[in-house]
Amino acid sequence: MKQGHISVQTENIFPIIKKFLYSDHEIFLRELVSNAVDACQKSKTLSSLGEIQVEESESFKVEVILNKENNKLIIRDNGIGMNEDEIDRYINQIAFSGAEEFVSKYKDSQIIGHFGLGFYSAFMVSKEVEIISKSRKGGAAVRWVCDGSPNFEMSEHEKDTFGTDIVLHLSEDSLEFADESRIEGILSKYCRFMPVSIIFGERSTYIDDPTGEKDENDRVKKNEVKVPNEINSTTPLWTKKPADLNDEDYEKFYRELYPMSFEDPLFHIHINVDYPFNLTGILFFPKLKNTMENQRNKVQLYCNQVFITDEVKNILPDFLTLLHGVVDSPDIPLNVSRSYLQEDGNVKKISAHITKKVADKLASMFNQDRTDFESKWSDISVFIQYGVLTDDKFAEKAKGFSLLKHVNDSYSTLEEFITKFEQHKDKSNQTIILYTQDKNANHVQIQNAIARGYEVVEFNSPLASHYISYIESKDSNIKFKRVDSDVLDKLIEKEESITSSLTEENKGALQAIFEDGFDKKKYTFKFEDLAPTEAPVIVTENEFMRRMKEQSALGGGMNFYGELPDSYTIVLNANHGLMQKLLVDSTVGQSKAKRAVQLAMLAKGILQGEDLASFLQSEFTELEK
Repeated sequence: MKQGHISVQTENIFPIIKKFLYSDHEIFLRELVSNAVDACQKSKTLSSLGEIQVEESESFKVEVILNKENNKLIIRDNGIGMNEDEIDRYINQIAFSGAEEFVSKYKDSQIIGHFGLGFYSAFMVSKEVEIISKSRKGGAAVRWVCDGSPNFEMSEHEKDTFGTDIVLHLSEDSLEFADESRIEGILSKYCRFMPVSIIFGERSTYIDDPTGEKDENDRVKKNEVKVPNEINSTTPLWTKKPADLNDEDYEKFYRELYPMSFEDPLFHIHINVDYPFNLTGILFFPKLKNTMENQRNKVQLYCNQVFITDEVKNILPDFLTLLHGVVDSPDIPLNVSRSYLQEDGNVKKISAHITKKVADKLASMFNQDRTDFESKWSDISVFIQYGVLTDDKFAEKAKGFSLLKHVNDSYSTLEEFITKFEQHKDKSNQTIILYTQDKNANHVQIQNAIARGYEVVEFNSPLASHYISYIESKDSNIKFKRVDSDVLDKLIEKEESITSSLTEENKGALQAIFEDGFDKKKYTFKFEDLAPTEAPVIVTENEFMRRMKEQSALGGGMNFYGELPDSYTIVLNANHGLMQKLLVDSTVGQSKAKRAVQLAMLAKGILQGEDLASFLQSEFTELEK
């Protein structure tokens, strides 16, 4: 028997590891299974090089065995194994990574471990840990035992098969891990795509009765048999070549990732890069419509098929966190516990590459089948607008496929709109784009604009105000104006002007009649010289103030705007025939004026509740006369 002292700098190393190395104790199982997978991968590599012999019939696997009666958990592999010298080197010297040494020597990028600390996570949940191992390179089998202090015992041991058993004697405060469902849940979370078969217990399956005996429905009887419960898929979809896959494969994989999702994704992007870094993955575009829900647990980050985290804000630009899917790279720099990313130049490069792949995919879809792209616009516009607002490189590429949706359900890019619709240029040669955020609420104004030969585009995204402000900031010759923010002749001002049929004295007298009974803090009345065919009264809402309030509501950093009350401008058409009638018929002028304003408010959707009920009642009374 050999006894010794683990080579550490301090007697307190194990308490430090137990408390601070891993943020979540359940990660111990991921680390130990990862080590077991590495042991199998090493065997494959050395066998292919002829350095060790492996029987052709032998398949590599990792078994997780729970002994509830004795509160023991065993992680068993049939991989490379260790002899006494290797245990001395890789276990008794903390942070000496056998995986790192192997990768350096054999250039094997499939090895998971790097830091040499994963094994010690076992002490977070164990009062004692055993290693029983037999090396394929030769030497006697060995047993190593440690109780969580810097002291260990190591001796020769009987073991018939190659590989390693890690035996955890669970401590009293970690008996939650002596539960089958808890263990299976951890394995499913962290290990379901590891590249070596992982077995936990057995499951039932049904096979045809070998005698061919049939049941009462004339079907061959089924016999229940127990088979190993394989936790993982060793070759997940992102490790395969896109040319070998079809849409059905991607849809099936999406269901595997998100079994509780009830909608199919719109489309996917398969990432497969091997230079200047290794990066694979599949990103799915969900149907976002007008929602901006927090999606940051939808994209999963893997390192060599080992689940790391679903918090990917450091590896993906913020707007890409709206997507679903998987990103896998051995070149993503992780902290020692492999729980989160470290700042590194590779992170920025990988992030930029993913952004480019997404932009290229969208551009390709637009160019190859514009009609299909337009049909998806309502579902992806929020994503694209978010990307434009938050990522300059994406914004530059998105110019070619960002669309304006017209109220007549046609589409144009910004460049197409400017080129095609010359009538939208005002007297300063600025292109004015009329828009609505609610076709029903702005129906009257939209129809008026269309009748005058103008286009109206529709924005119903929660990012609309931010997005149009961004476009305006990039091109001073473009201005967005909501179709109800002013009268049409003021929205798109031309050189020609209309003369007023009212004197200033007339306007003053009439304005006093209209203002009577209305809250002057909320409503501002003014005359405009408009065409006689325009409505007599038009209710508008200041574009700037409304836009600031909307941006404030979405967290634009201008909270004081959100606290301001709604305010409206009541535009009176000086050239409409109603104005002359009100001047002549002064006895009923006030009631007619109020009714005209109320009708305009009704069209704008402002008149509601008791005010609307009272107005309608008065209208019905008039009809009865």
